[in-house]
Amino acid sequence: MSQTRQPLIGISCCTTSVGPHPFHMAGEKYILGALQGAGGIPLLIPAVGAHIPMDALLEQLDGLLLTGSPSNVEPHHYTGPASAPGTQHDPGRDATTLPLIRRAVELGVPLLGICRGFQEMNVAFGGTLHQRLNEVPGLLEHREDTSQPLPVQYGPAHEVRIEPGGLLDRAIGCSSAMVNSLHNQGVDRLAPGLQPEAVAPDGLIEAFSVSAASTFALGVQWHPEWKVMENPFYLSIFKAFGDACRARAARPKRTL
Repeated sequence: MSQTRQPLIGISCCTTSVGPHPFHMAGEKYILGALQGAGGIPLLIPAVGAHIPMDALLEQLDGLLLTGSPSNVEPHHYTGPASAPGTQHDPGRDATTLPLIRRAVELGVPLLGICRGFQEMNVAFGGTLHQRLNEVPGLLEHREDTSQPLPVQYGPAHEVRIEPGGLLDRAIGCSSAMVNSLHNQGVDRLAPGLQPEAVAPDGLIEAFSVSAASTFALGVQWHPEWKVMENPFYLSIFKAFGDACRARAARPKRTL
Protein backbone atom coordinates (compact mmCIF):
# COMPACT_ATOMS: atom_id res chain seq x y z
CA MET A 1 0.00 0.00 0.00
CA SER A 2 1.45 3.39 -0.95
CA GLN A 3 1.87 5.98 1.75
CA THR A 4 -0.28 9.13 1.59
CA ARG A 5 1.82 11.93 0.16
CA GLN A 6 2.64 15.03 2.17
CA PRO A 7 -0.09 17.65 1.58
CA LEU A 8 0.58 20.76 -0.47
CA ILE A 9 -0.57 23.88 1.40
CA GLY A 10 -0.98 27.17 -0.43
CA ILE A 11 -0.06 30.30 1.55
CA SER A 12 -1.36 33.75 0.60
CA CYS A 13 1.26 36.39 -0.18
CA CYS A 14 1.23 40.13 0.40
CA THR A 15 2.71 42.65 -2.00
CA THR A 16 5.44 45.03 -0.92
CA SER A 17 8.39 46.88 -2.37
CA VAL A 18 12.04 46.22 -1.64
CA GLY A 19 13.82 49.25 -3.02
CA PRO A 20 12.27 49.98 -6.43
CA HIS A 21 11.14 46.40 -7.02
CA PRO A 22 7.74 44.84 -6.17
CA PHE A 23 7.83 41.58 -4.22
CA HIS A 24 5.28 38.95 -3.19
CA MET A 25 6.05 37.50 0.23
CA ALA A 26 4.75 35.69 3.31
CA GLY A 27 6.06 35.70 6.86
CA GLU A 28 8.32 32.85 7.90
CA LYS A 29 6.11 32.00 10.87
CA TYR A 30 3.25 31.05 8.53
CA ILE A 31 5.54 28.97 6.37
CA LEU A 32 6.81 27.12 9.45
CA GLY A 33 3.23 26.72 10.70
CA ALA A 34 2.27 24.96 7.48
CA LEU A 35 5.48 22.93 7.43
CA GLN A 36 5.85 21.95 11.10
CA GLY A 37 2.42 22.49 12.65
CA ALA A 38 0.31 21.10 9.80
CA GLY A 39 2.94 18.77 8.37
CA GLY A 40 2.53 20.09 4.84
CA ILE A 41 4.66 21.39 2.00
CA PRO A 42 4.23 25.18 1.79
CA LEU A 43 3.59 26.83 -1.58
CA LEU A 44 3.44 30.63 -1.78
CA ILE A 45 0.57 32.06 -3.82
CA PRO A 46 1.41 35.42 -5.43
CA ALA A 47 -1.12 38.23 -5.07
CA VAL A 48 -1.83 38.65 -8.78
CA GLY A 49 -5.62 38.30 -8.74
CA ALA A 50 -7.31 37.00 -11.87
CA HIS A 51 -3.95 36.14 -13.47
CA ILE A 52 -4.03 32.95 -11.37
CA PRO A 53 -6.17 30.11 -12.84
CA MET A 54 -7.88 29.49 -9.50
CA ASP A 55 -9.60 26.20 -10.25
CA ALA A 56 -6.39 24.71 -11.63
CA LEU A 57 -4.48 25.91 -8.55
CA LEU A 58 -7.03 24.64 -6.05
CA GLU A 59 -7.24 21.26 -7.79
CA GLN A 60 -3.57 20.77 -6.96
CA LEU A 61 -3.69 22.18 -3.41
CA ASP A 62 -4.58 20.15 -0.33
CA GLY A 63 -5.04 23.18 1.91
CA LEU A 64 -5.12 26.97 1.90
CA LEU A 65 -3.57 29.12 4.65
CA LEU A 66 -4.47 32.83 4.72
CA THR A 67 -1.88 34.88 6.56
CA GLY A 68 -1.97 37.97 8.73
CA SER A 69 -0.64 41.23 7.32
CA PRO A 70 0.03 44.89 8.19
CA SER A 71 -2.48 45.79 5.46
CA ASN A 72 -6.28 45.93 5.77
CA VAL A 73 -8.96 44.75 3.38
CA GLU A 74 -10.10 47.75 1.35
CA PRO A 75 -13.47 48.80 2.79
CA HIS A 76 -15.23 49.07 -0.57
CA HIS A 77 -15.33 45.24 -0.53
CA TYR A 78 -17.85 45.41 2.33
CA THR A 79 -19.36 48.87 1.61
CA GLY A 80 -17.59 50.29 4.65
CA PRO A 81 -16.56 53.92 5.15
CA ALA A 82 -13.25 55.13 3.76
CA SER A 83 -10.18 54.06 5.71
CA ALA A 84 -8.39 56.50 7.98
CA PRO A 85 -5.54 58.38 6.29
CA GLY A 86 -2.33 56.34 6.26
CA THR A 87 -4.08 52.95 6.40
CA GLN A 88 -2.08 50.33 4.49
CA HIS A 89 -3.97 48.44 1.79
CA ASP A 90 -3.04 45.64 -0.63
CA PRO A 91 -5.49 45.55 -3.55
CA GLY A 92 -3.56 42.74 -5.25
CA ARG A 93 -4.03 40.54 -2.22
CA ASP A 94 -7.74 41.42 -1.97
CA ALA A 95 -8.19 40.53 -5.64
CA THR A 96 -6.56 37.15 -5.01
CA THR A 97 -7.81 35.98 -1.64
CA LEU A 98 -11.46 37.04 -1.68
CA PRO A 99 -12.44 34.95 -4.75
CA LEU A 100 -9.99 32.21 -3.74
CA ILE A 101 -11.72 31.78 -0.37
CA ARG A 102 -15.14 31.33 -1.90
CA ARG A 103 -13.90 28.88 -4.52
CA ALA A 104 -11.83 26.89 -2.01
CA VAL A 105 -14.92 26.23 0.08
CA GLU A 106 -16.93 25.30 -3.01
CA LEU A 107 -14.25 22.80 -4.07
CA GLY A 108 -13.71 21.30 -0.60
CA VAL A 109 -10.18 22.62 0.01
CA PRO A 110 -9.36 22.83 3.76
CA LEU A 111 -8.99 26.45 4.82
CA LEU A 112 -7.35 28.20 7.78
CA GLY A 113 -7.54 32.01 7.97
CA ILE A 114 -5.40 33.95 10.46
CA CYS A 115 -5.89 37.61 11.45
CA ARG A 116 -6.22 39.39 8.07
CA GLY A 117 -7.15 36.00 6.65
CA PHE A 118 -9.94 35.73 9.22
CA GLN A 119 -11.18 39.19 8.22
CA GLU A 120 -10.95 38.27 4.53
CA MET A 121 -13.11 35.21 5.13
CA ASN A 122 -15.80 37.32 6.78
CA VAL A 123 -15.75 39.85 3.94
CA ALA A 124 -15.67 37.14 1.23
CA PHE A 125 -18.96 35.73 2.48
CA GLY A 126 -20.72 39.08 2.95
CA GLY A 127 -19.77 40.27 6.45
CA THR A 128 -18.45 43.65 7.56
CA LEU A 129 -15.54 44.84 9.71
CA HIS A 130 -14.87 47.31 12.48
CA GLN A 131 -11.90 49.24 11.14
CA ARG A 132 -10.76 50.71 14.48
CA LEU A 133 -11.73 48.54 17.43
CA ASN A 134 -10.13 51.00 19.85
CA GLU A 135 -12.86 53.50 18.95
CA VAL A 136 -15.78 51.10 19.55
CA PRO A 137 -17.32 51.62 23.01
CA GLY A 138 -17.21 48.58 25.26
CA LEU A 139 -14.45 46.70 23.45
CA LEU A 140 -11.09 45.76 24.89
CA GLU A 141 -7.78 47.09 23.60
CA HIS A 142 -6.89 44.43 21.02
CA ARG A 143 -3.78 46.09 19.61
CA GLU A 144 -0.27 44.99 20.49
CA ASP A 145 2.18 47.30 22.23
CA THR A 146 4.74 47.79 19.48
CA SER A 147 7.26 49.21 21.95
CA GLN A 148 7.61 45.74 23.48
CA PRO A 149 9.79 42.90 22.13
CA LEU A 150 8.07 40.37 19.86
CA PRO A 151 7.72 37.63 22.52
CA VAL A 152 5.71 40.10 24.61
CA GLN A 153 3.64 41.35 21.67
CA TYR A 154 2.75 37.76 20.73
CA GLY A 155 2.29 36.61 24.32
CA PRO A 156 -1.08 35.73 25.90
CA ALA A 157 -3.35 38.79 25.96
CA HIS A 158 -6.87 37.65 26.80
CA GLU A 159 -9.06 34.59 27.09
CA VAL A 160 -11.53 33.35 24.49
CA ARG A 161 -14.57 31.23 25.24
CA ILE A 162 -14.83 28.24 22.92
CA GLU A 163 -18.34 27.57 21.67
CA PRO A 164 -19.39 24.03 22.63
CA GLY A 165 -19.91 21.47 19.88
CA GLY A 166 -18.20 23.46 17.15
CA LEU A 167 -15.21 22.79 14.92
CA LEU A 168 -12.76 24.41 17.31
CA ASP A 169 -14.21 22.61 20.32
CA ARG A 170 -13.81 19.28 18.54
CA ALA A 171 -10.23 20.14 17.57
CA ILE A 172 -9.01 21.18 21.03
CA GLY A 173 -11.51 19.76 23.53
CA CYS A 174 -11.53 22.63 26.05
CA SER A 175 -13.98 25.38 26.93
CA SER A 176 -11.56 28.33 26.93
CA ALA A 177 -8.01 29.30 26.02
CA MET A 178 -5.61 32.22 26.24
CA VAL A 179 -4.68 33.87 22.94
CA ASN A 180 -2.48 36.68 21.71
CA SER A 181 -4.04 39.85 20.31
CA LEU A 182 -2.38 41.96 17.61
CA HIS A 183 -5.19 43.57 15.63
CA ASN A 184 -7.23 46.74 15.39
CA GLN A 185 -9.83 45.42 12.95
CA GLY A 186 -12.43 42.81 13.77
CA VAL A 187 -15.82 41.40 12.92
CA ASP A 188 -18.66 43.92 12.93
CA ARG A 189 -21.44 41.93 11.22
CA LEU A 190 -20.71 38.23 10.85
CA ALA A 191 -21.33 36.95 7.34
CA PRO A 192 -24.28 34.65 6.66
CA GLY A 193 -23.19 31.03 6.85
CA LEU A 194 -20.37 31.63 9.33
CA GLN A 195 -20.68 29.99 12.76
CA PRO A 196 -19.04 31.61 15.83
CA GLU A 197 -16.39 29.34 17.34
CA ALA A 198 -14.69 31.56 19.96
CA VAL A 199 -15.61 34.86 21.61
CA ALA A 200 -13.48 37.37 23.55
CA PRO A 201 -14.58 38.65 26.98
CA ASP A 202 -15.92 41.85 25.35
CA GLY A 203 -18.18 39.81 23.02
CA LEU A 204 -16.02 40.21 19.91
CA ILE A 205 -16.12 37.11 17.69
CA GLU A 206 -12.54 35.85 17.41
CA ALA A 207 -13.04 32.56 15.57
CA PHE A 208 -15.65 31.18 13.19
CA SER A 209 -16.20 28.23 10.90
CA VAL A 210 -17.95 27.98 7.53
CA SER A 211 -21.20 26.10 8.12
CA ALA A 212 -21.60 24.82 4.56
CA ALA A 213 -17.98 23.66 4.15
CA SER A 214 -17.50 19.96 3.48
CA THR A 215 -14.15 19.99 5.28
CA PHE A 216 -12.11 22.05 7.76
CA ALA A 217 -12.76 25.78 7.23
CA LEU A 218 -11.81 27.95 10.21
CA GLY A 219 -10.86 31.57 10.74
CA VAL A 220 -9.13 32.83 13.89
CA GLN A 221 -8.39 36.43 14.81
CA TRP A 222 -5.32 35.57 16.91
CA HIS A 223 -1.94 34.23 15.71
CA PRO A 224 -1.62 30.47 16.36
CA GLU A 225 1.38 30.27 14.01
CA TRP A 226 3.55 32.06 16.60
CA LYS A 227 5.93 29.46 18.08
CA VAL A 228 3.33 26.88 17.13
CA MET A 229 5.38 23.90 18.26
CA GLU A 230 5.64 25.34 21.79
CA ASN A 231 1.94 26.02 22.36
CA PRO A 232 -0.36 22.94 22.59
CA PHE A 233 -3.50 24.98 21.90
CA TYR A 234 -2.07 26.61 18.79
CA LEU A 235 -0.58 23.33 17.64
CA SER A 236 -3.94 21.55 17.96
CA ILE A 237 -5.42 24.02 15.46
CA PHE A 238 -2.66 23.39 12.93
CA LYS A 239 -2.85 19.62 13.49
CA ALA A 240 -6.60 19.60 12.81
CA PHE A 241 -5.99 21.66 9.67
CA GLY A 242 -3.16 19.32 8.66
CA ASP A 243 -5.34 16.24 9.17
CA ALA A 244 -7.93 17.69 6.80
CA CYS A 245 -5.18 18.50 4.29
CA ARG A 246 -3.87 14.92 4.48
CA ALA A 247 -7.37 13.57 3.89
CA ARG A 248 -7.60 15.65 0.72
CA ALA A 249 -4.10 14.59 -0.33
CA ALA A 250 -5.22 10.96 -0.19
CA ARG A 251 -7.86 11.47 -2.88
CA PRO A 252 -7.02 10.81 -6.55
CA LYS A 253 -5.78 13.95 -8.28
CA ARG A 254 -7.29 14.98 -11.57
CA THR A 255 -4.80 15.31 -14.42
CA LEU A 256 -4.83 18.82 -15.89
